[in-house]
Amino acid sequence: MIASTRRTAKRVQSGFLDVGALRVHHMHGGRGPAVVFVHGLGSSGYMEWRHTLESTAARHRVFAPDLPGYGRSDKPRARYTIPYFARFISRYMEERGLRAAALVGTSLGGRIALEVALERPKLVRKLVLINTLGLGRPQVRMAQMAYGLVTIPRVGEAVMRLTRDALSWAPAAMIRRVAGRYAGVTSDLRETMDDAYLADLREMYAADGFHNAYLSTVRSLINPRALLGGQHDVTRRLNELKIPVQLIWGANDPLFPLAHAERASSLIDRCKLTVIERAGHTPQAERPEEFNRVLHAFLDR
Repeated sequence: MIASTRRTAKRVQSGFLDVGALRVHHMHGGRGPAVVFVHGLGSSGYMEWRHTLESTAARHRVFAPDLPGYGRSDKPRARYTIPYFARFISRYMEERGLRAAALVGTSLGGRIALEVALERPKLVRKLVLINTLGLGRPQVRMAQMAYGLVTIPRVGEAVMRLTRDALSWAPAAMIRRVAGRYAGVTSDLRETMDDAYLADLREMYAADGFHNAYLSTVRSLINPRALLGGQHDVTRRLNELKIPVQLIWGANDPLFPLAHAERASSLIDRCKLTVIERAGHTPQAERPEEFNRVLHAFLDR
């Protein structure tokens, strides 16, 4: 019985802490070199990394905060931009006493991790980028057109209310099918987005302040200045990265094509690219065992 208890004990815990004036929720635990996970748009630390944190905590001390506006963290009235999130991650690390850590970021979270690595290089000893924004212009297909719709005043607010209501009444199979189209998911949707994940998604969409945070984030990313000026594309700065970098890419990503990763890999001195076949925008959820093998091999080096 004692041995069984040891086997099932969780290494990673959920908790709250203050970062400046913000009450922040995060997942944390394990021992060893520090690894900070940064989630993507419309997600949270506990949702994004649900298949990754426990296994990583076997050899590393892991941290996965919910960004301000997301998950169970405070949702202040603020301009939610990449620099804003990067300053939050930097302060979160400093207040945890982390002089340097490996940063792991996906999609928008990858771009935030890149911002920290470029602007505060001493804080980052290794970098993992997963299907990351900022390495080229996104491919926007019909399934992703809603991103453009939510930038329109009032229309975006209506879309968010409609999505919240649909999450409460739509059958789980329908929600999975629609979400799978956005992310290019080709694996078992019931496994990739299980019932616990859908419950967490409903909780977040029902939370006060989330809609404003999501819309503010998207509107900072998709606007004429950002798109025409290419201000989120940091390809030209990739040669500044002097740390080990691992790119992990789902081969079938409908938003950030594999060509982005291939070009980025050629521009970073100490970089390795691993492509996960039969995965779309979220290989950490679609092919977790393969993803974790690649991640752990890089972190353990």
